[in-house]
Amino acid sequence: MTSTATPTGTISLSHAQRWRAYWVCVSVAAITILDMSKVNVALPSIEQALGAGSTELQLIVSGYVLTFGLVLVPAGRLGDQRSRRALFIIGLSLFTVTSLLCAIATSPLLLIAGRLLQGVAAGIQMPQVIGLTQQLFQGEERGRAFGLFGATIGIATAFGPTLGGLLIAVGGDTDGWRLVFWMNVPLGVLAIAAAIWVLPRTRERASAPLALDPVGVVLFGLAVLAFLWPFLFTTGAPTDDPRRWWLLAAFAAFAVAFFVWERRYARAGKAPLVPFGLFRISSYRNGTLLQTAYFTAAPAMFLLTTLFLQQGVGLAAVYAGMVTIGFALASAVSSWIGGNLVGRYGRPVVVWGLVAILLSVIGLAVCAVVLPAEVVPWAMAAVMTVGGFGGGLVIAPNQTLTLQDIPVRQGGIAGSVGQLGQRIGAAVGTAIGLSLFYSTIYAEAGEERYVVFHDAYGYGMIAVGGFLAVALVVGIVDLVGRKRHE
Repeated sequence: MTSTATPTGTISLSHAQRWRAYWVCVSVAAITILDMSKVNVALPSIEQALGAGSTELQLIVSGYVLTFGLVLVPAGRLGDQRSRRALFIIGLSLFTVTSLLCAIATSPLLLIAGRLLQGVAAGIQMPQVIGLTQQLFQGEERGRAFGLFGATIGIATAFGPTLGGLLIAVGGDTDGWRLVFWMNVPLGVLAIAAAIWVLPRTRERASAPLALDPVGVVLFGLAVLAFLWPFLFTTGAPTDDPRRWWLLAAFAAFAVAFFVWERRYARAGKAPLVPFGLFRISSYRNGTLLQTAYFTAAPAMFLLTTLFLQQGVGLAAVYAGMVTIGFALASAVSSWIGGNLVGRYGRPVVVWGLVAILLSVIGLAVCAVVLPAEVVPWAMAAVMTVGGFGGGLVIAPNQTLTLQDIPVRQGGIAGSVGQLGQRIGAAVGTAIGLSLFYSTIYAEAGEERYVVFHDAYGYGMIAVGGFLAVALVVGIVDLVGRKRHE
């Protein structure tokens, strides 16, 4: 599809062409996010089929997030400078191939390798979705687009466990987990064809050569790797090596070196990998911090809940996954509502959403600890519905507020930095949640099974609630700051 770019960097297309291109992008983003949450419910099946240990299971979940985060920022920068369409198609094609590799894996090591490459592919394509949305829409239409984006991502995150459970039920306990990855292959092929046909050409014909700041890329990658590595190998088992935490000192050194180098690189008149000037914009800075804290909590909440329902209550994977359906449906509705309300009411929409989901986390923990096992799934499903309504008021409106003051030509890098915060948060949150969950199981070995698992779930959810409380504090601080400047 041919198109022309306006002086502000937006793309000139008809209304129908813009929305067709948008839905291709958002559908692929949903497939990418689904692959994070639907795998969670497959972990017991993978453990049984491949003999994977707790560390390997952690890497299957968080390794995807690690490489996703490593690639996001360079890919966002490259998309801003050249063709977002081309990178989107490249990332989608790689995602399809690596999904096939995961589906046919015969050992935990091969599955981990496939997941790492799958994360690379996701990291290439996701920044292009944000950047293209910035280019396709302006004003109120952009708010509606991000509202629908938030609704779609909310559904994908919450519906993932249900879909994963259904696929395992169809394929059986031994090989059902393979269908979790097989389904990406035909969907990926269809999406590639749609992207080639529908997405506008966005190649920048810049006179300046491509600038990717190779030193910055290396320092950035080392900093992210050093930070996430100790969390990736935190399983809660007594055999966890405490020396891994020394890598956080290496992270601090790499982070300082990266910051100093980027400042120097920018003063030399070159384009840094991360333009730190973006963080002087309070709406972007606060929104990025808020979504990082939120996504540190949300994936851990889904993972802990599905594990508790399967291993503690004894539900089959399909039924454990179905508990999140209410969250998915409610977040879809409230994301659309929030996307329409945020232009009028602003940050209060997000704050009230955070209050609702924080109350639902408390409710989930109370359900696990107080109620009898036969009642727990039904009560959790009801509480999840309330949480879903709150979550929808957080994701989409916060995305709109975070990017509202960002120039369109920096939409890819700004969106990828925000996505990086989400991915790092997800890796850290799931690692801490799983560590508390499994360490409690190890510590209370020999106690009554249900008591052990509801204790494990309760401790894990304390961490989830803590991260949501941080997000709420950031939202209130931003709200107060906005009122002072009115």
